Order: sequence, then C-alpha cells, then structure tokens
Amino acid sequence: MSKILITGCSSGFGLDAAKFFLDRGWDVVATMRTPDADVLPKSDRLQILPLDVTNSESIARAVSDAGHIDVLVNNAAFGLPSPVELVDLDTVRGMFETNTFGTLAMIQAVLPTFREGRSGVIINVTSSVTVKALPLIGLYRASKAAVDAFTESLALEVQPLGVRVHLVLPGRSPETRFGANAMPHLRGLDNPDYAPMIERVLSSIRDNSGPVTHANDVSEAIWRVANDSSAPLRIAAGADAVAWIAEAQQRR
Repeated sequence: MSKILITGCSSGFGLDAAKFFLDRGWDVVATMRTPDADVLPKSDRLQILPLDVTNSESIARAVSDAGHIDVLVNNAAFGLPSPVELVDLDTVRGMFETNTFGTLAMIQAVLPTFREGRSGVIINVTSSVTVKALPLIGLYRASKAAVDAFTESLALEVQPLGVRVHLVLPGRSPETRFGANAMPHLRGLDNPDYAPMIERVLSSIRDNSGPVTHANDVSEAIWRVANDSSAPLRIAAGADAVAWIAEAQQRR
C-alpha cells in the first residue's frame, strides 16, 4: 500500500486530492495550517497534520509525524491579483514564502529519505498561467513559474537516483475558494488608469461559460503521475489548461 502527503488540504484541489486517493485505497497524510477533521471522511488510512510550509519547525514536525511516504504533493498556495505597480510588497513576500519557498522547503525535507530509498515521487502543483501571460496575476505567475523552473532542474538531478518529479498545471477553477481568498489582496479599483481593465478581468472571471478546471481534473492528473512512471514532466489539468499549454507549444 502506498502513502501520500498532500499540502493545503483544507479546501480546493488539496482536499479533493486527499479524498480521491483515500477512495482508491491509499494511506493519506492531509496537511493544513489549521487542521479540520470534519472536511474529510473518517478513515483508518487518513492522518491529518498541522503544517505551515513557511515555518521550518512546522515542516520538520509534520514530516516526522507522517513517517514513511511514497509521494509528496506540494499544493499549498495563495494568489495575489493586482497590477504589478500596485502590489503590496510585504504580501508579495508572503506569497513567495508560501508558493515558492514553501514548496522548496518541503522538497528539501523529504528528498534525503527518497534518495536513501532510491524511490519516491514529488508532484508540484503550479498553474497553467505560467505559460500564458494574463493581467493582474503577474506576481502570482512569477511565484509559480519559479517552481516550474527549479522543478525542471530537480527532475534532472534526481532521476538517476530513482526519484521522479512532476508538474501538474491546473487552469482556473470556479469550484475552489482560491479566487475568493485572493480578492482581499486586490489593488487598483480606485485607480482611474487601472480600474477599467480590472473590471474587464473580473467580469471575465465571473463568466464561467468557457472551459475551466474542475477539482477532479487536478486529482486525476496527480493520480496519473503518482502511479505512472512513464508520465511526462508536465501534466495539464483541466480543459482550459490543456488549451493554453497547447497554444504555448504552437508558439515555440
């Protein structure tokens, strides 16, 4: 039986992935900043642990309490929608601490054991916006693109050691709280130069008539790379993500 540790399981993609793997018989370590046992079904195969990926002591404690794992999924993240000029720098630093450095810290915490055992899978959930420039999310995009970049190098470094590394790139999902959680950080609605553009972007976000990403799309992509040793480095998750990445490849 295999065991997976997933970060950011209180809602959204992480929560759905935890349920997905539980339903398929895996042992699951679901981590959250503030553990809430009510969001997941009761199971002897489920371990819920507190984890703040920006805190080294919290990471060390969670990895120790989890014990042996076969797969690490770095999913914890938050967004910051604002024009680049107007972003609050302290909030940007916090976002990079979670999205970029938190992912790196988790990898560094588990990789020594993976190397020793010559096995293990690391799956970094980033975003399809790393291949498509969009307004208002430049800094969020940068925090995820940095993960894409070091993941590509990491894959080359650890593949000879029996460790696999993959990227799952979701698109926009109306089913998660990600967008709602990001909105308090929005800046520029009172700026006459940026406000019209921001309103257009917000209107397009509210319009869910086009292709989007469902949480189950992400869970299925994670499942595939966790179980398929021939899976590619990058996996698009969601109809919009598939279209964006195909478009980016055609531009090359």
